[in-house]
Formats: sequence, structure tokens, C-alpha cells
Amino acid sequence: MTNRATATVFLNTERRIGEISPLIFGGLAEHMGRCIYEGIYDPASPLADKRGFRSDVLRALKDINYRILRYPGGNFVSGHRWQDGTGPRSKRPRRRDLAWRSVETNQFGLHEFMEFAQELGALPMWAVNLGTGTIQDAADLVEYLNLPVGTSFSDLRAENGQKKPYGVQYFCLGNEMDGPWQLGHMDAVAYADKAREAAKLMKLMDPEIKLVACGSSNTDMATYPEWDRTVLERMGDEIDYFSMHAYAGNRTDDTDSFLASSLHFEDHANTIAAAIRLAKAKNRSKHDVYLSWDEWNVWYKTEGDNGNWQEAPHLIEEVFNLEDALVVAQWLSTFLRKADIIKIACIAQIVNVIAPIMTKKDALFKQTTFYPLMLFSNHAAGHSLDLLVQAPVHDTKMYGGAAQLDASASFDTETGRGALFLVNRSQTQSLDVTLKWEDVAPEGFTQGWQMSGHDPKAHNSFEQPDEVTAHEIELPALDGPQTTLSLPPLSFTVLLSRHAPA
Repeated sequence: MTNRATATVFLNTERRIGEISPLIFGGLAEHMGRCIYEGIYDPASPLADKRGFRSDVLRALKDINYRILRYPGGNFVSGHRWQDGTGPRSKRPRRRDLAWRSVETNQFGLHEFMEFAQELGALPMWAVNLGTGTIQDAADLVEYLNLPVGTSFSDLRAENGQKKPYGVQYFCLGNEMDGPWQLGHMDAVAYADKAREAAKLMKLMDPEIKLVACGSSNTDMATYPEWDRTVLERMGDEIDYFSMHAYAGNRTDDTDSFLASSLHFEDHANTIAAAIRLAKAKNRSKHDVYLSWDEWNVWYKTEGDNGNWQEAPHLIEEVFNLEDALVVAQWLSTFLRKADIIKIACIAQIVNVIAPIMTKKDALFKQTTFYPLMLFSNHAAGHSLDLLVQAPVHDTKMYGGAAQLDASASFDTETGRGALFLVNRSQTQSLDVTLKWEDVAPEGFTQGWQMSGHDPKAHNSFEQPDEVTAHEIELPALDGPQTTLSLPPLSFTVLLSRHAPA
């Protein structure tokens, strides 16, 4: 085997997959571990502002540029009483969080979250409790959040300091209700029937809201994908999005397979997209349902759901490395390659708990996964392009043949800006990639970044916060409609291009 290989990527700005929804760049903020307390909200920190929000965390989250935030869970939501997080903090109840065996103080609640999301410029996506909660509770939440004053719960919102309706658009109908670990777990028929009735009440309160139904918690569930088919057939016309959850891992230390994880991501998306089409055809429906991949991330090094009944216990504070970042980059490329069907995606979670940002009382550091999130979110816009990729194929134990190059691209016709995202999956081989434009070549390249390394386990820490980062690279020169650039092993590369205005 030589230590170099070659690949070709053919691009055509007219060959498009679908419009890229900015909501695929979202996050989950769950009352779990130190995501909320000691994460985004920490009044005792010297870095907190007058509201108790960590100013350094806010800056880092704004750099990522999240467009939507799912809240308050996660498993937490299935035992959550939304009213607990309203009214004066001194009167809010302390409760046991049975999902994570922790103590919830409710010092950060509904109004605090809405202010936090507004500060970030992110749309809120509320998960309603369909575990221990009732369909009336779900309707009351919509009334509290969205109705003008003049009714019981909208008047209560005004009494609590917010006269104007919040106008929340997106609501999740529960969380992972297929899972036996979930409080109030139901089978697919029971869930679909309850969620359908909740949807009816919620849309009577506010017909403009968009609803997300629970899909399978992961592809290893014995009920996958039958759960998904059943729920979609029974209530597909009542929802706008269907949820997907998945976590990738490398527990067997098989890096070659781990770096081919996007093959599994695409298969998962194809399966649920097919279930949507099947349900639509069976019901003779004309209503479109899209995918909301509202929990996704790498997670395999840390375990544990037992907070020992503490406040803000340290739960699943994963340290991410280079190979994890390359998988996150491929996941984001999967969202681009499935832009026609995936319209919302939320990485779980945003601070401390399997997150791109880690904090202590007076500092934070950015994990390796921070960089692909930031680069995709800030530069993938317009339409996703349907690329033709010719690259060497290597065998993997888990997924069979996988191309050495993972690629996605976007193009915005209004601005003439293009973005190309490339991962060299090989641990040992550099890859010389020729880019060929089949229609009109760009005028030139404007910026480029790369993260790479020899050790797939390299990671950042408080002591070495810049061990693995994305750095700017020298831009390649165009030779007519094409150019060539070299990708080192274990690398993620972003290249921005400029086209003449249409």
C-alpha cells in the first residue's frame, strides 16, 4: 500500500438534493447533569452575568450559531411539570428527577430558557411530557406560551412577567416513548393514540404550531422500525416532523468502522423516510412529514444515569477526540446529503453533557467536536449539491466497503457562495482530491480550514485546550474548471468558494 491515494469529486451547482434547513444546526439543552446548572446557568461563577447565564458559554454557543434548541429533555421531560419552572424562584419546588436520579431545583425554568434561547437567536423547541403528563397538561403549556392574555394560563404568564405571547412554533410530543427506561413508557399503538389526542388539543389552542412525534430511540430497539411504521400510519396526518435518535460509538476500538459510521446514518434516514412514504401511501394522504433528528452525537466512553440524588451531578461528561470529530463532521454531511427529508437536527447536548463545550467554575474549553459544528453551521447554506465522488473503497468490519472520502457540499444561488466539506477516513493514507465543476467553475476560493492529526485519540482539555483545532489552510489555485488539494490522513477539510452572481 502506498501512502497516497487519489479521488475525484464532480460538482454541478444545478444538480441539487434539496434546500438546506437552517434548523439542522440545533442543540438539546436538557436538565441532566451539568448542562443547565454549572453549564449555561451558574450564578456562583465569576463569569456569570446578572441573569446567572455564563457569558463565556454564551459567546461559545453563539460561535456555533445554533438555530433551534430542544428543551427540557430528553428523558427528563417524561416526569417534568412545566409549571414548576414558572413564578418567583423562591417559591419553586425542589423535586426528585427520576430519570437521572438527581434533584431538580427549578431555579432555571420556562422563562429563563426563553430568555436564553432569545439571547442565542435560536428558536425554542419544547418537548411536552407525554409520560406522566396528560394531554391537558400539553394543551395548557401551549396556552401559557402562545395565547394572548385573557385566559387562565395566558394571564398567569403575564403575572409572571411576560405579557406578550412567546409564540413557540415547535413542540415534541414526548421523548423516546418506545424505551422501557422512559417514565410512562407505552407501546406504539398506545403512544400514537395519546399523541394524536394531545396534538388535537394543542392545535386547537394554536393552529400554527408544528409538531414532532416520537420515532424509535435507536436502530437496536427490538421494535425498530415497526414502531415508526405504526406511529406514522396512526397519526401521520397530525404531525409535521418525525423524530430520529441515534448515538455513534467506538466501544471495540475499531476506528476504521467507526470512521465509516455515516453509512449507518444514511441507512437509518433512508429507512425512516421509506416508512413515511409507506404511511402516506397507505393512508392516501397528501400531507408531508419531514425528519427531525433531534438527538444525535458520539457517546461511548462514559456511562451512568445515577446522580445519587445530587444537584447537577457529573453525568456522561465525555471527552471527545479527533476520530469523534471526524464522525460528527460526517453526520453533518449526512444531513446535507439528506437535505430533502431532514429539516431539523439537534446535537445532544450543548454544554458539559456529551457536549462540544466543557466548563469549570471560571473557564471553559472547546472540544474537538466544536469545530465541525461551527464550520457547518456558519457556512452550509442554500441548497445541498448532489456530488459524484470517485474514491478508493476500503473494507470495514461493521459496514463492508466504505469510500476513503466522505463529501458534501452546499451552494447558495443568491450569494454565489459555495462550501465543500471533506473527510479523509484513512488512518494512514493521504488523499489527493481533484475537484471538477461540470457547469460553471467558481471565480476563486475565499477561505479554508482543516483539522487533522496522527493520533485518532488526541483530544483537548483545560490544560491543553488547542491540542486539536481547525486551522486555516492555504487555498488551492484553480486550473480552469478544476483544482486539486491534498488531504492528510484523519482529516476534516472545509473549502469556501465564490461564484459570480446569477
